Amino acid sequence: MSKTMSRTVCDVLVIGSGVAGMAAALKAASQGLSVIVAEKEQYFGGTTAISAGWAWVPGNKQGVEQGDTREEAETYLRNLAPETFNEAGVRDFLDTVPEAISFFENETEVKFTYPEKSPDYKMDLPGAKLSGRAILPQDVDARVLRDKRLLMQPYMSSYTVFGYMPQVGPDINEFFHVNQSVKSFVYVAKKLLRTWADAARYRRPVLRSNGNALMTRMVKSADDLGVRLWNSSPALSLTRDDAGTITGAVIGGDRAGTVTARLGVILAAGGFSGNTELRKQYFPHDADGDDHFTPTVGHGGDAATLAISAGGHIDNSVFSVGSWAPVTVFRFLNGRQRLFPHLRAIGLPGLIAVDRHGRRFGNEALSYHDFGGTMIAHNKDKDKTFGFVIGDAKTMHKYGIGYAKPWPMPRGYFYKTGYLVKGNTLAELAGKLGIDAAELKRTVAEFNPAAERGEDPAFGRGSTPYNHFRGDMEHKPNPNLAPVGKGPYYAAKIQMGDLGTFTGIGVNDSSEVVTDEGAAIPGLIAVGAAAVSVFGGGYPGYGSHIGPALVFGYRAGRDVAKLAADRAVARVAGV
Repeated sequence: MSKTMSRTVCDVLVIGSGVAGMAAALKAASQGLSVIVAEKEQYFGGTTAISAGWAWVPGNKQGVEQGDTREEAETYLRNLAPETFNEAGVRDFLDTVPEAISFFENETEVKFTYPEKSPDYKMDLPGAKLSGRAILPQDVDARVLRDKRLLMQPYMSSYTVFGYMPQVGPDINEFFHVNQSVKSFVYVAKKLLRTWADAARYRRPVLRSNGNALMTRMVKSADDLGVRLWNSSPALSLTRDDAGTITGAVIGGDRAGTVTARLGVILAAGGFSGNTELRKQYFPHDADGDDHFTPTVGHGGDAATLAISAGGHIDNSVFSVGSWAPVTVFRFLNGRQRLFPHLRAIGLPGLIAVDRHGRRFGNEALSYHDFGGTMIAHNKDKDKTFGFVIGDAKTMHKYGIGYAKPWPMPRGYFYKTGYLVKGNTLAELAGKLGIDAAELKRTVAEFNPAAERGEDPAFGRGSTPYNHFRGDMEHKPNPNLAPVGKGPYYAAKIQMGDLGTFTGIGVNDSSEVVTDEGAAIPGLIAVGAAAVSVFGGGYPGYGSHIGPALVFGYRAGRDVAKLAADRAVARVAGV
């Protein structure tokens, strides 16, 4: 006997439960609309829940107090990706930031902190700022979710320290110095003991930080507003009426049936970096679909596929296809795989990145996106995109490399799996990595004297406040530079990953999905990583995905009823 398909009616159907989808749901529900959020995964929160949770939102109250101006933000964004600058989109984004952030902080459970320092990624560009643009969510006790607590997306395990997720800033710096300072050791011990005690009592640590805190707060707010939250409920197809208006979707999984959405459907199911066929089409370095490793959650191209089926298209008019993040790939002996995104670790003192020939190829303290772009460009004519992160004994002892943690953590398993390679000399290390030993020794010999002085004449590493922010601020004379000293030496292979796509569904100024010819598809909206980047593929600073997702998700929830009303008027008028 076949399962009976249910029929459900709402005002707005949101597909995806990351920050963009939840922002849309919260604003729509706050206006009295009935909202369903359909999430295909077992857990709510998407990639946002495993992220650092920062949001790049110029015009927030801290920035205004510090004198950051609208003109400076526009100037910075214009210079970030000048050939693909989206003037209308940037205008709408900056117009809406104060309104959106005020709504979340004053009318929902979402609360932000305003870091003293959060430098833009391109501090050498006009309009860049040292602080006042990137904000991050306040920690929260997950017990506020009651029965939904265990339905939140868990942290990315490779980023946790025995279950605890350190925050970027002072918190993570204590972890970097745990084996060097009694104060740091005590600090870390308290954090870990609290984490373990909570996990034993509640099955999972209850103190949530970073992006997990943001999504916990948003889900709590949605629950309070009566939003129907459906997990394990993928959207299989869209429905439409005779006039071509999108009227809802067919849902599979636990809530199998048809949802009719009176005012429209909002696609917020992430990008397509987990979709091999779309990567082969749009990622220049991954023509065969086997040269990219995404740590994202749920970015399987569902939103893109749904939009294309309705007559939409992929807009590739961006400076960069995705937000690049070099990763190291850890494979367990049983075949399971974990990824470690190198969002900070390559710019620490004593580490260098080299190519397959043993040569450095860029500034390791650039943003992960910019360094990733450099890595792609450097390997443009090669069969694969990769390099190696290399450090000496002191560096490995102090910082570790990627997933392989510093002393006193054991390393044997990392050697067995091939994640970490060790050589007593540079020549031995090069031989194990399959790179030119003479070239690697030459690279280190050229790098070391200047690094000792805190300089990098080859690539300018450690030359900007943002570089320093990615280093060890207690290391002198430069937070990013130290020589590669005595062996033994250690290395891990870095490959290409991402935090989401910038190429995405083509939309108009109202975030409505459009055809190749630019005609809006009535009843269908796309926001977040599902839609084409409002920054033209540029990556301005911490939270360059979450900031626009918050703002345009908010706008979609705010305007969905008006868009539906305008369509009805136009239909009556025969327009």
